[in-house]
Amino acid sequence: MRLGRVWGIELYLNIFFLFLLGLFFAAGVLDKGLLVFGIVLIHELTHVLVASHLGLKVKDIELLPFGGVSHISSELELDPRKELYVAIAGPASNLVLVFLSLALKNYGFWFETWSPYFLQCNLIMAGFNLLPALPLDGGRVYRAFLGQRIGLRAATYQVIKSGQIWAVIIIFLGTLSMALGYTGFDISLNGLFLFYAASREKHMAPYLFIKHLTQKKNELFRSGILGVEPLVTYEDVTLGEIIRPFVPQKFHLILVLDRQWQYKGMVTEAKIIDSLLAHGLDFPVSKLMG
Repeated sequence: MRLGRVWGIELYLNIFFLFLLGLFFAAGVLDKGLLVFGIVLIHELTHVLVASHLGLKVKDIELLPFGGVSHISSELELDPRKELYVAIAGPASNLVLVFLSLALKNYGFWFETWSPYFLQCNLIMAGFNLLPALPLDGGRVYRAFLGQRIGLRAATYQVIKSGQIWAVIIIFLGTLSMALGYTGFDISLNGLFLFYAASREKHMAPYLFIKHLTQKKNELFRSGILGVEPLVTYEDVTLGEIIRPFVPQKFHLILVLDRQWQYKGMVTEAKIIDSLLAHGLDFPVSKLMG
């Protein structure tokens, strides 16, 4: 649901968040639901401020029960350093709000109805978002580090799987806690939404990866220089297999051998990208040797 524009950026409310606010309304505590909404908005706007400071274009913001998703230009994932800074900004904003609230308490600014819940929400949001699971902030930090070692594609799928595992754990613990009377349905709801969001990331991952490869090609054309990463493969290996170890900010040169280890030729990443878009993931690299 579209809410409007903030700083020229489209703001949307996910239907799951709308359902959560409905639960707060049904329970007679809509004021606390609106407080959660405000905390989520601050969390997400902090991402936007850092992204804008780094020169990244923010397209829109979707507010979710556990935070939100800022749709930022694909340069973000292509540059692990920028992705790290933008991701960590959200949980950091929640911790700043916690310390600010505790500091104000020393000056008499403390309300028994609101302040403890405000602290609890910020601590939960910071901790939840630091889990190593996409699309959470911790997952983006984890992918930024992991992508340098095993490649962006493999790192993305690994962190998505981590997100689904964490979602199942949260759903189980939330359901158990609700059955014992310690919490309400909101924890399990967040787990359900995390599983949904991680599955959505998995669906979008192939398109995102192709986009990154194309952008890297454009970056080389624009700047004229990129670091190089050599790879060796057999001639019958498909393009989909070859791109798995590709890492951001590196241009790859692929040495092609036959099964007797005889040299067949050299293929550049640019040619791999063009052929991938034209022929698909199952196209063998041997057909690029002509």
